[in-house]
Amino acid sequence: MLRELRIENLLLIERAELQLGPGLNVLTGETGAGKTVLAHSLDLLMGGKAKRGIVRPGASEAWVEGVFGLPTGWQDDRELSEILERLPAGSEDLVLGRRVSAAGRTTAFVGGRAASADDLHVLTERLLAFYGQHEHRRLTISSAQLAMVDGSGGPAQSRRLSHYREIWGRHREVAAELYELVNRDQARERDLDLHRFELDEIEAVAPQLDEKEGLDSERDRLRHAEGLRLAALDAAERLKGGDTGEGASGDLAQASTGLGSVRGVDQTLDTLGDRVESLLLEIEDVGVELGIYVDAIEADPERLLAIEERLDLLDRLERKHGGTIGKVVEHAEWCRAEIDRLEGGESRELELRANLDALTAELETAGSDLTAGRQEAAAKLSSIVTGELADLSMAGAKLEIELRPLPDGAGPNGAETVEFMLAPNPGIAAQPLRDSASGGELSRVMLTLAGTGSGDSERTLVFDEIDAGIGGNTATAVGDRLHSVARDRQVIAITHLPQVASRADTHFSVDKDVGTETALATVTRLEGEPLVEEIRRMMGAERGDEAATRHARELVASRR
Repeated sequence: MLRELRIENLLLIERAELQLGPGLNVLTGETGAGKTVLAHSLDLLMGGKAKRGIVRPGASEAWVEGVFGLPTGWQDDRELSEILERLPAGSEDLVLGRRVSAAGRTTAFVGGRAASADDLHVLTERLLAFYGQHEHRRLTISSAQLAMVDGSGGPAQSRRLSHYREIWGRHREVAAELYELVNRDQARERDLDLHRFELDEIEAVAPQLDEKEGLDSERDRLRHAEGLRLAALDAAERLKGGDTGEGASGDLAQASTGLGSVRGVDQTLDTLGDRVESLLLEIEDVGVELGIYVDAIEADPERLLAIEERLDLLDRLERKHGGTIGKVVEHAEWCRAEIDRLEGGESRELELRANLDALTAELETAGSDLTAGRQEAAAKLSSIVTGELADLSMAGAKLEIELRPLPDGAGPNGAETVEFMLAPNPGIAAQPLRDSASGGELSRVMLTLAGTGSGDSERTLVFDEIDAGIGGNTATAVGDRLHSVARDRQVIAITHLPQVASRADTHFSVDKDVGTETALATVTRLEGEPLVEEIRRMMGAERGDEAATRHARELVASRR
């Protein structure tokens, strides 16, 4: 439901805020007062293009903002998920905005955050259905007409459509997989050769996840073997003293002997002597280990060459398959899986063909049931609408609903499309509704359809000049029908007939003041006596006409 509509500097309106309610909302006013501003503002919210000169003279920009109740279930709709992420957590309202600069540039907003006109269109096409002279003519769209026919078929037709779509989805998935498999036949052997070659190459090297680190260390030792041996030998000689015994160990031995000669005299010196003895033992151990290291290390050109070759093989695999040995191992596993899949392609193709044949038969049966349901629903809907159009000043008009087979066979919504055909007068051949219906006729056809339960059940219905060219009892019938339809949904109507306006649950009037330098229109919500005065004005009576005032009061009271 559209709860609020705020307008600033749009055409004649400087500022207006409409607090819309459930049921029937009407907008009235003298011709030229600015009622069409509502149509323009809603068109902008629906993502429409800004018309030239739409910004009020003297203003730098115009604003339109609509506050909608956020429908339940929308947060789970994948198509809307990205757009709705911009809303605050736990939000119960959906605020849409459109700004138009004096130069004609527009900016869209969803929940106060920047959006595109397409975003607004995606959202509002689920919130509003606009029927009027120049705005969105949803009723003329084939997909909408098809939905109306299916909607009039009730729960049984809804189940048929859901069943058909489920089978269609599975049929499409299997057909796509088979198509891909068949088209890969020519490339299958080439792919198999490539995957086998890459797998053989990896398996021949048999890389281990942690081996490169060890190989790098061993290569460094072999590359510097002579330098390492000489350094270790020199260190060992300096510690142990070689044949002369004049190394660090010899000096420490002498120091330890000297300190031992006075042991027991001073506890402090005894402690230091213990530490010297420990150093002597550590140096002797290090010296022994350095000797072992010197004896063990040697240059091994053959081993170094083997390591270099191994590391080169590992580097090449890394460059080809992801940059790390881990990625190389993963690629090997992927190659094995692809080889298994491609080698089993022939049996999979036979399986898919069998599945597709079975699904094709199911789809034909489901499509036939769906078509039969549509034929029955279309005949019933056509009869109901034709019978009720006479009450809406379209006597002799006839609505025919044609089911036309799709040229390319079955589609996601069945095997046919729908065309609403209208013969507005007897003896005139029926023409497609989009070609034969005026804006007012289109609105009245939609009003009739809405009353049958086949229209947009969730959207707010907006009618612009639905009462064009009618009066008297017909106007009363249109008002009654609007009020009836509005029991189950929100309806907004721009009207100039008192019989329609008097049925409103919420009434707004537009007044134009031409006494200012730039004409100014104001929007006011009417209740009580001001509402009676507006109905009297719409009846064409003067302020002092007591009979007209009494009649206006009776009309207002009758809506209860």
